[in-house]
Amino acid sequence: MDLPARPRPAVHSFSLRYLLVVPVLLAVFTGYVLFLHSDTNTYMLYSQCHARSRLPWLSHVPLLGSPACFVVSFFQEAVASARAFGLMAVILSFVAGLLTVSTVEAARICNSPSVLIAYPTGPWLVFDLVGGAMVWQLVIIPAFFHRSREIIAARRQGGPQQLSGPADPTFGEAMRHLTKVAETVAIPVAVTVGYVVPALLMLVLDHPVAVLVWLFFPVWVSLARQAVRRGLLLVREGWSGSLHLESNRLALLAVYAVPIACSVLAQAHFIWTLTQPDDRKEMTRSTLKFITVDAFFVGLTVLYWILIEAGWRVALVMVGTSVVLGPGAGICLGWIYREQTVDLDRSVTVVAVGSRRQSEDADASEETPLLR
Repeated sequence: MDLPARPRPAVHSFSLRYLLVVPVLLAVFTGYVLFLHSDTNTYMLYSQCHARSRLPWLSHVPLLGSPACFVVSFFQEAVASARAFGLMAVILSFVAGLLTVSTVEAARICNSPSVLIAYPTGPWLVFDLVGGAMVWQLVIIPAFFHRSREIIAARRQGGPQQLSGPADPTFGEAMRHLTKVAETVAIPVAVTVGYVVPALLMLVLDHPVAVLVWLFFPVWVSLARQAVRRGLLLVREGWSGSLHLESNRLALLAVYAVPIACSVLAQAHFIWTLTQPDDRKEMTRSTLKFITVDAFFVGLTVLYWILIEAGWRVALVMVGTSVVLGPGAGICLGWIYREQTVDLDRSVTVVAVGSRRQSEDADASEETPLLR
């Protein structure tokens, strides 16, 4: 007896213009709520930087001094107490999970034609320094939806009858593979060195220099990832092959272990801080409230993304694990489960001849991973 077909996610059924209605509305609502939560403390903070009375070594820099001083001071105030440390640790671990997921998607073969997905450093810098949740709502999520619709449309138009057509790896059987096996080492090292370590230093030291270094984490992650990847490719030729990450348990653990561990530890620490007296000062409350609201809307946007591309089951897994293990672990575990449902239209898979031949040749190599 045949089992009933599983319903396809909404990304298969709706046009891009309809899929983007919710992110646009979320962006408008995010701006409105953030405006409501802006108080005189925020304006006073910028006023101090504009008057060069705060962080003079930074605020006196021509043109960019005042805004740079404001951003650094803003995040410094947001970690200036034990309670703030606990809440910011949870938020930062969520960003670590989201950064890992974003970098994994950037490394997949199918996303290489999309500049915004394959090269995420620019969008992440704008997110961190200026745009916040709106960057996800108006730039990053639309880029993923657009790429998904491109893939679905191309595969439906081509179909299995075009197997003899020109090889296009972005629509081949290895389309969800990472471009290089080396990415399984480069991604976790880059996230750890480029993001986790600066974030920990910012939390522990609560010093403006530490905050300034952390603010440019997208650059450090990108540089570390490129350096590790190139080093591995020079050492061993086997690192240059492609790999389906979710089919290799060791590689999967290596990529997601750090953000999940950070999330669990941050969640446990935050729960402990709730049993302690609230030691936040007025300025810390103001800045932390702003960051928390922004992070909440990022989470809502990501939840919508998963609902559209993978369905409610994956979204439920993400929400459930976020409550127990923290939002950083929730996004990572939800993304791992998402891979099982992200591409349900198997009947129209376009298998490129070049990709198939490359896959068959790789089977003969003793360095090819056993699990794909």
